[in-house]
Amino acid sequence: MDKQNFVDYIRVYCRSGKGGDGCVHFMRLKYQPKGGPDGGDGGRGGHIILKGNAQLWTLLHLRWKKHIVAGDGEPGSKNNRKGKDGRDVVIEVPLGTIARDEQTGQVEAEILEDGQELIWVPGGRGGLGNAHFATPTRQAPEFAQKGEPGREGWKILELKLLADVGLVGFPNAGKSTLLAVLSAAKPAIAPYPFTTLQPQLGMVAYRDGKSFCMADLPGIIEGAAEGRGLGLRFLRHIERNAVLLFVIPADSPNPLADWQILVHELEKYNPELLHKRKVIAISKSDLISEMQEIQIRQQFPPEIPLVVISAHQQKGLQELKDVLWQQLNV
Repeated sequence: MDKQNFVDYIRVYCRSGKGGDGCVHFMRLKYQPKGGPDGGDGGRGGHIILKGNAQLWTLLHLRWKKHIVAGDGEPGSKNNRKGKDGRDVVIEVPLGTIARDEQTGQVEAEILEDGQELIWVPGGRGGLGNAHFATPTRQAPEFAQKGEPGREGWKILELKLLADVGLVGFPNAGKSTLLAVLSAAKPAIAPYPFTTLQPQLGMVAYRDGKSFCMADLPGIIEGAAEGRGLGLRFLRHIERNAVLLFVIPADSPNPLADWQILVHELEKYNPELLHKRKVIAISKSDLISEMQEIQIRQQFPPEIPLVVISAHQQKGLQELKDVLWQQLNV
């Protein structure tokens, strides 16, 4: 898919429906001229509802839909007839979508399952008809309740990709090549930075017909948490990954420093990311000697699983999948 078609952030103006007014009416029959109040209730205003759709992976279909308006409830009528509820609006979104209020920043809804439905912006309640207000001392109330207004305001829909494993690394670290080798995904691959301008998802086949989802995210650079490069826009996707796979190129002048910078950027963006399970993959190992490989292994924390791989030579790939599967099922 073209990079312009990946949309993970949408700003929309939402307005739910107004509740219908309650009715003021008195029963008038031929043989019962003063039958008492029989005004019906107003219908509720239409809701704006979010629904999860596993077939969607972008918010592109909402790009040009800037105003989402639900229907108003109809007023009640005589004979205790309730007004019709307002028309609901159902917005289908990909799994991993978070809905926020733009003004407060508060998370209002989160969609994680296919078919999951949540009322995002509720419609106003319908007003009660005058039949509800009759009492022994007030048998003919000449008033009814007004319907509640709907809610309106600018809202944010933000997609955070749901993947088991997220690839984290500098531009041109070999993440796209690794994803292409491990899965059927076809990410753009070229020997220059920022080849990946949009997240890529791929299913990695494991043993006995099992599989897990891997996401290749645009490369992080130093200062990404402050908005440099492409990192800030896509750091949100890392929050959804169960395991973070740090891809460090073996031909880097200082692999340990690369690792420390990546960890520091994640910590600045969201310190909770450091509590996720982590795996280190030293890529492009075909460019270094065995002695250099041993030296690199000794530099990294022993408590974090480390696998030396080469996508070009198919080296260490099965071992990497074994380690990732183990971390996903701890």
